[in-house]
Amino acid sequence: MQASAGISISGLDASCSVTIRTGSSINRKNQRMLENIPLFSGLTGEEISQLEHCATVRTYPRHAVIINEGDETDALYVLISGRTRVYMCNEEGKEIILNELGPGEHFGELALVDDAPRSASVMALEKSRVSVISRQDFRKVLEHNSDMAFSLIRYLSRRIRVLSDNVRNLALLDVYGRVARLLLDLAQDIDGQLTIPQRPTQQELANRIGASREMVARILKDLETGGYISITRKQIVINEKLPERY
Repeated sequence: MQASAGISISGLDASCSVTIRTGSSINRKNQRMLENIPLFSGLTGEEISQLEHCATVRTYPRHAVIINEGDETDALYVLISGRTRVYMCNEEGKEIILNELGPGEHFGELALVDDAPRSASVMALEKSRVSVISRQDFRKVLEHNSDMAFSLIRYLSRRIRVLSDNVRNLALLDVYGRVARLLLDLAQDIDGQLTIPQRPTQQELANRIGASREMVARILKDLETGGYISITRKQIVINEKLPERY
């Protein structure tokens, strides 16, 4: 397989160089990663080895587009290292961010069960390595493992619930409510402090909640002035419970 050049990223043209290793097997560390993914939890060691043998490992540089919305592809992607962003973009270049993924997470599951084009684009936020498993190889394992079929159904059900929550938030919460909810969703408990590592930009936050950068900037500034959050170059710390209303 070959990677295409001149891929559109958020309305801009960017050439990307992709290193592809077809037919190579994943090392033991990456096999353990497959074993720890809930989707594959019902597989035997032999079945994991079958997937490992069939997988293709690809390396993408920062800002390379791994999947384009509308692509006719038929594979599952498991992120071995790096970070990726799942997003949608209209003809004018306006972008909405659906999710960001790290090592051990996966994307492209819908291609395993239907023949529709890709519903969203995926871009590497840093140098990333992914294991690509074709639909044909995945289904060979799936046919003999009902537990894996139920795992896939459970995962897709969770996706539907998350999407339902997102629609509810967009419809029922004002911009402040969506900012506050997103900050809490992104925060991790680090040493007893709610912290958002790898601080997203104001535009990235705006793209995730369907708001303007200017409005997000004003809300963040007011929260910081009120002592509710602290913002540094690398992170955002939530110091106390965020106000219910703006």
